[in-house]
Amino acid sequence: MSGKGQPKTAKYIFVTGGVTSSLGKGIIASSLAKLLQARGLSVTIQKLDPYINIDPGTLNPYEHGECYVTNDGAETDLDLGHYERFLGVPTSQANNITTGRVYFNVITKERRGDYLGKTVQVVPHITDEIKQNILLLGATGQYDIVITELGGCVGDIESLPFIEAARQLKWDLGEKNTLFIHLTLVPYIAAAGELKTKPTQHSVRALSEYGIQPDIIVCRTEHPIPQEMRRKIALFCNVSPNDVIEAMDAETIYDVPLLMRKEKLDQRALYKLDIYNDKDADLEQWKSFLGKLKNPTEQITIGLVGKYVELKDSYKSIAEGLIHAGAVNETKVNVVWISSENLVEGDYQKKLENLDGILVAPGFGERGIEGKINAVKYARENKVPFFGICLGMQCAVIEYARNVVGFENAHSSEMNKETPYPVIDLMEEQKLVTNKGGTMRLGAYACKLEKGSLAHHVYGKLNIQERHRHRYEFNNAYLEQFKAAGMIPTGINTDSGLVEIVEIKDHPFFIGVQFHPEYKSNVANPAPLFVHFVKAALRNAIPLMKGSTK
Repeated sequence: MSGKGQPKTAKYIFVTGGVTSSLGKGIIASSLAKLLQARGLSVTIQKLDPYINIDPGTLNPYEHGECYVTNDGAETDLDLGHYERFLGVPTSQANNITTGRVYFNVITKERRGDYLGKTVQVVPHITDEIKQNILLLGATGQYDIVITELGGCVGDIESLPFIEAARQLKWDLGEKNTLFIHLTLVPYIAAAGELKTKPTQHSVRALSEYGIQPDIIVCRTEHPIPQEMRRKIALFCNVSPNDVIEAMDAETIYDVPLLMRKEKLDQRALYKLDIYNDKDADLEQWKSFLGKLKNPTEQITIGLVGKYVELKDSYKSIAEGLIHAGAVNETKVNVVWISSENLVEGDYQKKLENLDGILVAPGFGERGIEGKINAVKYARENKVPFFGICLGMQCAVIEYARNVVGFENAHSSEMNKETPYPVIDLMEEQKLVTNKGGTMRLGAYACKLEKGSLAHHVYGKLNIQERHRHRYEFNNAYLEQFKAAGMIPTGINTDSGLVEIVEIKDHPFFIGVQFHPEYKSNVANPAPLFVHFVKAALRNAIPLMKGSTK
């Protein structure tokens, strides 16, 4: 791509979507990136989100799914989780830009007087800011290709400035340096018994009206697209039939790179970008993962206890972490989604029976908290493998304080400011914070593990780095009482002395972590805590299988 010793000159691929949202732009972008990476190219992906929130950090998970956190502490769209899980390469603040951030930057510059009294407008000021952000990753010299996913749907008012910025970049960067992939829907009309191309034609026409002619059209479909129909789409949408790519519904998202390779998406992209690459995509590790994922020898049931369980995307990274860990253990992980609000009273224990492991999920606020605490109590008393993440770890601390240490009415000061035993409390530096956005402990922090602990066994080393997203912490004022009662802090942040991991002895597997290990789990390197939790659940399940009706 570049001369020896020269920084790489990046080329840019833009992925747009039409007809409807949720077609899977992120998965197509990730799959193409995986194929290009497997051919030896260095690739990164960024997401442009058309909402006015500066980042998704303050959005309710029901609105937008989980908020994903990068090493550098950026709160981002959940698609960045897909990018990392597929590529195994960390993302950063530069990989997710929202309309809100763009306008915030432009208004800040205007207030500072940077525009020298000029009238600040959508074109050129907003579009220039977007272009600058798109080019940021390419300018590092680290990447051969930068894939930019434009959120939303073509025709939405809010995504117009992004589309206009991408159109301008096509001319700024010159011939063979940009590529436009348009993802569209070819619906099957059951009454007529046929696929319909009209929505695709309209979608491409809308994009053309904004000055962008797609180079490749990826058609999401439930049924195979006949050759004749590909020719029809090509004819009406100004592309060659080879550039009409079929994207059938897949059994798992991890099948999509192989489906896209079969459709030659990577070859077409390289040809159109004038990149010579005769390497075959090396997907042996990927295929090995898929083989284990699809041919498990065992199966277990994990109860995921949370308060946003109605929308599975709220815990996307956790669900994927369990899939990765299941594949390593050649075990099918069946997840039972349990609303913590349903575990508050009555015979809540019945809802937790027949589980091989219990995972108490992260979250914020008081709703459903007592149900999470009850789930911890059940796991602890019945020796069911337990894994608590962030608020899940804090619930383990509260439960232990109340029922073992003897601190009646112990709680987190987040939920009860009047509690006599605030075993979880606000960090000192958080007490003066009034803004909610981007003010938590965010990103990767170091943690030192206690030698010989479960955490040490899981990670196989004493120093780790994991990502955080929280305000409240274990209250060190009660540290000695917890130790004396048998809850051991086995992971400590050496800079602040804050407790990162708690364990209890005399239990098959009981661990709570203040950080989010799910954010770093990917196909190539599943998160160790998930792998060992699944292993413990499997050990718990097998004796039951042998001699019972389970």
